[in-house]
Amino acid sequence: MKKIILVVLLIFNFGITINAFSQVFDSPPRDGAWDKTNTRDRKAIPYTPVREADVSWYTKVWRVIDFREKMNQPFYYPDEAIRDRVSFMQMIMNGIKEGSISMYDNDEFTKPITFEEMIARYERTDSNTFEDLDNPGEYKDTVIKKSLDPTDIKQLRVKEVWFFDKQRSVMDVRILGICPLLQERDDKGDLKPGFAPMFWIYFPDTRPIFAKTELYNPKNGAERRSYDDIFMKRYFQSYITKEDNTFDRKISEYKTGLDALLEAETIKDKIFTIEHDIWEF
Repeated sequence: MKKIILVVLLIFNFGITINAFSQVFDSPPRDGAWDKTNTRDRKAIPYTPVREADVSWYTKVWRVIDFREKMNQPFYYPDEAIRDRVSFMQMIMNGIKEGSISMYDNDEFTKPITFEEMIARYERTDSNTFEDLDNPGEYKDTVIKKSLDPTDIKQLRVKEVWFFDKQRSVMDVRILGICPLLQERDDKGDLKPGFAPMFWIYFPDTRPIFAKTELYNPKNGAERRSYDDIFMKRYFQSYITKEDNTFDRKISEYKTGLDALLEAETIKDKIFTIEHDIWEF
């Protein structure tokens, strides 16, 4: 009887040991001195309600955020996802694959597109004929697969509305949409000049995802900011490319070079001047 009890206890202890080892190997070691839960449980701060009757002035503005500028580099890096950080486009692509982020074909958000339609535009398989270097004079078909590389997306186009709320007596801004700009590659794989718009996402609908995804803070690792913080607090560098106008023209359609940059600065100054004039008069 004692032998039977001893065998049962050994089997029980062996099972506990195996379970403990499996739990250790199932979850990777903690990369830090504490468990990080703040960002995972964070929620987007709701907008302040705005009534149409309280808006005494507004205009729509389109601007570009370039990841190559020093202040905007946290959008672009890391190139590959690590434990607690992903780049902005990796976050967007993951949300699109999961179905939590919707895409639109225009900045008025009236033409939705599916993930398959978007992939079909940028990922395709071409067949070219090349000479066999080992057998001169003989040719063979080579299949070349072109896939979408998130690191080729180095700019964002942002659509926003600036308005003066006389109920709160403030000039406020709301981001409406974001459009990734892709630097396409030629048949040889080299980057082409210029950037092409890919799709639009409606910013208010994506804020819950942005709020749960943090990015690197070079000033203080303990004060990690989420992508929602970056957009809402406007921790980015950008330049204006268009303001709502009669002809629906971009600045580049009637100004070039230095004149285009000066026109962008004029639009920015006009917005803040209007706020000053409202207070003065």
